[in-house]
Amino acid sequence: MHPNFPSDHGNGRGVGGGGGGHRRKPIHQLLGGGRAADILLWKDRNLSAGLLAGATLVWYLFEVVEYSIVPLVCQIAILAMLVVFIWSNAAPLLNIAPPRIPEVIISEHAFRQIAQIVHYKLAHTVSALYDIACGKDLKKFLLVVLSLLIVSEVGSSYSFTSLLYLGFLCAHTLPALYQRYETEVDHLAARGSEDIKRFYKRIDSNLLNKIPRGPVKTKVK
Repeated sequence: MHPNFPSDHGNGRGVGGGGGGHRRKPIHQLLGGGRAADILLWKDRNLSAGLLAGATLVWYLFEVVEYSIVPLVCQIAILAMLVVFIWSNAAPLLNIAPPRIPEVIISEHAFRQIAQIVHYKLAHTVSALYDIACGKDLKKFLLVVLSLLIVSEVGSSYSFTSLLYLGFLCAHTLPALYQRYETEVDHLAARGSEDIKRFYKRIDSNLLNKIPRGPVKTKVK
């Protein structure tokens, strides 16, 4: 089953549009629904907080303590093997069940589903970038180029680990904050959108007026 990609056209998300129109789809559905959306919207506070704490710990180990990936993975593997070794040998003495690896950790279905989602998301992104690069929408083309330049400048100032953590932090907190303050954010977004449109029209008209035009030649009969 192919994952559904949200479309920018006809989704009824007109912020501050006429008649008080609101988004037709709730943010939970826009995030794909299911377990992932519940985590991003903090429906299960313990799980969401645990993921945030885990990501913060990983960022701290790599960025602050300056661990490298190979020693960290090896040390985690050694610790896990020691725990399993002690547990397995102590199980008959303490009359407890030996450790078993949960099937969900190595579930083939989960890995296939993740690979499928990544594949279609990547294909969708490449297709969208190709359409923009063809120059059919100059405004969108310039916006994407400007966004890439901004990301390039930010990426040159921060490490890759910090950027990944920042992206995870935004994805893990902004949807929940938006759901809580949806009315205020939509109002500010509507005002900002109108200001940007007016600014773009003014720049566009000024640029068009400065383009030199040659004299109009009349046809000789």
